[in-house]
Amino acid sequence: MTIHFHKYQGTGNDFVIIDNRNGDTLLSTENIRFLCDRRFGIGADGLMLLNTRAGYDFEMKYYNADGNESTMCGNGGRCLTQFAYDRGIQKEKYLFIAIDGDHEAFFGDRKWVHLKMKDVDTIAEHHGNYILNTGSPHYIKPVTNIYEIDVYEEGKEIRYSKDFAQEGINVNFVENSDEDNIIVRTYERGVEDETLSCGTGVTAAAIVFAHNEAGFNRIEVVTKGGDLAVEYDKTGETEFRNIWLCGPATFVYSGSIDL
Repeated sequence: MTIHFHKYQGTGNDFVIIDNRNGDTLLSTENIRFLCDRRFGIGADGLMLLNTRAGYDFEMKYYNADGNESTMCGNGGRCLTQFAYDRGIQKEKYLFIAIDGDHEAFFGDRKWVHLKMKDVDTIAEHHGNYILNTGSPHYIKPVTNIYEIDVYEEGKEIRYSKDFAQEGINVNFVENSDEDNIIVRTYERGVEDETLSCGTGVTAAAIVFAHNEAGFNRIEVVTKGGDLAVEYDKTGETEFRNIWLCGPATFVYSGSIDL
């Protein structure tokens, strides 16, 4: 079987994307794991299918690099929106469905893709750190000297601790450089390593570090793969609405591979 694929990246978070609007691409867990393998396959943090769904511009189907279907991927959603545009689905505003429900998207300044994320109603404290779900579960650990941290070892220790080993959790180390700027590094479950950027993780970190006690917030975020921004309205002590993840989504290359 020959697969025609496209490679996209959003601040270094990279994805294999397949146009599956005709519904004929059937991939096993082993197939997906191979395609995402950086030594033997194409290499990516995850794989996405662009599917059709009645009532929506498209459906997003997302798989982690380990081959398993995963929860929402924010950078993936932005890249898939850019891919849909490049494949001829060109609109001022998009409505698509992912595993966590409906999402809107549009192209803003600098041709950045702005992706609306799910509402957040709860932030839980955990040993001085924070846990919340932005489409995927995230652990937020405030730190200093963020570039000196061994994200792989420390993130893995938390992800596989007794509290999180069964379901897994993404672990974000966050340095608050000033009132509305943060730096984020993330250990991602499913990839089981540090990635250059994580959209849902950046979103979770920005929410934890709100600088306005109520109303509109915009947080500028630096990741190892580039710059992002998160905008939202804080409507309660742990309630957040109108959450938008904003950043670039870039075509890398396309090709074919035999399975």
